[in-house]
Amino acid sequence: MPTEAEIPNFNTLFRLDGKVALVTGGASGIGYYICAAFMQAGCAKVIIASRKEAQLKEACDKLNALGLPGKASYIVSNVSTFAGVEKLGEDLKKMLPDGKLHILVNNAAASWGGPFEEFEDWKVAKTLDVNVRAVFNVTRVMQPFLVAAGTKDDPARNIIVSSVGGIIVSHVGKTGAIIYGASKAAAHHLTRHFALEHIPHNITTNTIAPGWFPTRLANPAIEKAGGADVAGASNPTGRLGVPEDIAGVAVYLASRAGRYVNGEDISVDGGSRLMNPGAMQHIKEVREKYSKL
Repeated sequence: MPTEAEIPNFNTLFRLDGKVALVTGGASGIGYYICAAFMQAGCAKVIIASRKEAQLKEACDKLNALGLPGKASYIVSNVSTFAGVEKLGEDLKKMLPDGKLHILVNNAAASWGGPFEEFEDWKVAKTLDVNVRAVFNVTRVMQPFLVAAGTKDDPARNIIVSSVGGIIVSHVGKTGAIIYGASKAAAHHLTRHFALEHIPHNITTNTIAPGWFPTRLANPAIEKAGGADVAGASNPTGRLGVPEDIAGVAVYLASRAGRYVNGEDISVDGGSRLMNPGAMQHIKEVREKYSKL
């Protein structure tokens, strides 16, 4: 037996060699970062599910141009309806001869903001359909594929991409995000339920909660905050997130390194969820002091 100082096969601890992953909403933004990370970590197949075929094709072409052993492919899918999720399951079955899906990333998302008094019901419905119902429905339809792949020593993974907006009250007033925040909080709680519901089937479930990354979904809020430089300066780290910040956490959760992590929320936000005026002033003063040395 190895001694306590030895970690067998450490060089493959963060590898995904031979694994098959499905990423919803993976044609752009954070989902695309995750797809690129999985490919470079050794996935045999990364399947992207999204609505727009042109965008899907472009994403897969870029990933396949990396010249890696794995292959990126896509399924045109609208997960905001149960019929769309059922079709995704049928299409996936055709692509997986052995019926095994090792990694599911529930990343598809919708975001609308605005004053509470003016927030229309169709926006409420659309946000909840994509950010809550789709997470539940995709997980339910994909469960047999995950069950087929998971083992006690190496469970299948369900990774739910949420937001720090589901942990804190991020925006109020004119840029209010009440329903978005509530939907992301629901996603966090789905993670906790799934973690216990599905672990007997050798499936772990965890949440990644990003802060601000320059993406199509976040860019409108970043612009309202004064642009990337201003928004970055308001973060404890002094910057916005970059692709490798998400990539590292996603690969960790999907790899052997994260196999004993279940029901956890991992915020990837530079500590922005902890901020208050006093803390921001302290960080600013310390930065100014040491920048002069």
